[in-house]
Amino acid sequence: MQLPNKSMLEDAASLVHKSILPTPQFCWPLLAEQLGCEAWVKHENHTCVGAFKVRGGVVYFDDLTRHKQRAGVISATRGNHGQSIGLAAKRNGLSASVVVPRGNSVEKNIAMQALGVKLIEFGDDFQAARMHAQALATDNNLIMVPSFHPLLIRGVASYCLEFLSAVPHLDTVYVPIGLGSGICAMAAARNALGHKAEIVGVVSSHATAYADSFKTKSFVESPSGTDIADGMACSTPDPEALEIIFREVSRIVKVSDEEIRAAMRMIYQCTHNVSEGAGAAAVAAAYQEKSANKGRCIGTVLTGGNIDKEVFADVLSA
Repeated sequence: MQLPNKSMLEDAASLVHKSILPTPQFCWPLLAEQLGCEAWVKHENHTCVGAFKVRGGVVYFDDLTRHKQRAGVISATRGNHGQSIGLAAKRNGLSASVVVPRGNSVEKNIAMQALGVKLIEFGDDFQAARMHAQALATDNNLIMVPSFHPLLIRGVASYCLEFLSAVPHLDTVYVPIGLGSGICAMAAARNALGHKAEIVGVVSSHATAYADSFKTKSFVESPSGTDIADGMACSTPDPEALEIIFREVSRIVKVSDEEIRAAMRMIYQCTHNVSEGAGAAAVAAAYQEKSANKGRCIGTVLTGGNIDKEVFADVLSA
């Protein structure tokens, strides 16, 4: 799969910024002290749905409404992708159904429903929910909105362009991996800008499909058992995402649920920002590599802040 070029990314960013304001990036002194280097945070928790996914939805649905004629869409998610779909579908006058696995985040479910999404619970993990959504799409003549797609990459890359342009001296940027749109977008933006930053992927050590695939340079499925980072709870990698990651990413770091919880506390204590589990993974990885980053400038992507209040309270109380 070819990455979009600079012109494509700039066109997509222009479209995104008509409805989604650029998010800030800060070098928080206390966090930099904890991480032992100049450390920047890209605050995608500051978008209108509290996560980076909304950017991809804007671009995907713009193309959808111009080229296809169907009444509704359907997809599967653990939450943030579903909010992106709900917002974009509502703005374009389309009905939207979203399949989530049983036991999904209560507050993410409520947020999707507030955007007009018809919520369907099915299966015990994302993969089961995705397969059910695909079956419903076929049976009901709905458009199945994927979680990984070239148009989603173009939209998501708008945050990457913002970040890399604002901090041109970044040595390394840590990006969490769910299904891959975020890290592939970072690669596209880096290449388009001629930036020199190395890209480091971050996965849960309890959901290692992308790390295992990266190690063997082949497609590897792996069970997901993370109980805090639902945005990274991927058991089946996307082959096109893997192709890009193999080519563009320097390495992949695995972080445990306990390391993620510690990073969530660190982010709150140092910046007073709320991070969901996957959103704190980049900081967890940077802390794990603290000694290697001494004297360097790093970037971390806080991909989202959507977490149930009881879960966050439990994290902070530890």
